[in-house]
Amino acid sequence: MDLDDLDWKLMNDWQRALPLVPRPFQVIADDLKTEESDVIRRLKSLLDVGAISRVGGTCRPNTLAASTLAAVAAPPGYIEETAAIINSVEGVNHSYERENEWNIWFVATGPTRSFVDAALTQISVRTGLRVLDLRLIRPFNVDLGFALDGKGEMPAPLPVDDTVPLEAGDRAVMQALSEGLEPVERPFAVLAQTLGREETEVLDRVRSLAQAGILSRIGLIVRHRPLGWRSNAMCVFEIPEHEIYEKGAALTKVPGVTLCYERRPAPDVWPYTLYCMIHGRSRAETLDVLSLARVRATLTGYPYKVLFSTRCFKQTGALIDRKENA
Repeated sequence: MDLDDLDWKLMNDWQRALPLVPRPFQVIADDLKTEESDVIRRLKSLLDVGAISRVGGTCRPNTLAASTLAAVAAPPGYIEETAAIINSVEGVNHSYERENEWNIWFVATGPTRSFVDAALTQISVRTGLRVLDLRLIRPFNVDLGFALDGKGEMPAPLPVDDTVPLEAGDRAVMQALSEGLEPVERPFAVLAQTLGREETEVLDRVRSLAQAGILSRIGLIVRHRPLGWRSNAMCVFEIPEHEIYEKGAALTKVPGVTLCYERRPAPDVWPYTLYCMIHGRSRAETLDVLSLARVRATLTGYPYKVLFSTRCFKQTGALIDRKENA
């Protein structure tokens, strides 16, 4: 992948806080000391080569939509077949093979909790497998933006401002942001036209969703594997409930830890409650970050597992609003 210094700076610096103005790429161009047309050209190129998946937003889990992390234990020889069934179910937006008996992990999203529950039931029926439903309890950081040199600390997630009134059309706006903005001079005008609304109105709603903490991030959504971060591991810890907050907050301060959250366990088979993701350029680098994280978050005395991702089966934006309603 032939990327120059300005491409890397664009991806590194603009994963968050896309300017919420009619011409955001002009603001970015001014910051990078280049032309708006150059930024747009670079964005199109980064999309074409798969360095970024979209310029868009991420929705804070379980606000405008419901979501869960789930897993199945596919028998050897049936992993691809099982993954294909899972990926065909509406609402599944991420799925990976990981090194564990529970070897296919996926995220299911939808407009309501009942929609997600129905998706998990459908997967269980069609595969004949038990589905672990590991629901989010508390996010410490879930936006997956991080410094591309691997040295940056994660910011705290934006608080949810419950005083910001939500509107009926907000799901459609978030769905469009989840799918991505067009790399054109006035991307919010194009989005507004798609939704049958005015540009100023849509921008006002996007700002409100950001203020409410529901739009947790808006910017370049980087695809880490094509950029060299191929040794990625989900690390899970069995932590007493009263210690989870302290240790989760500490994990977010460790460079190289890119996601962190508390999830509901499945006590008979999966007792783990504190999760983090580590994105590394080599297996050794990832394990080094894990060692550092265990020390800094005082996790050395607790049971844990490391699940390296071996294959990505699917990676798309979340389902927030069904197509017929969007």
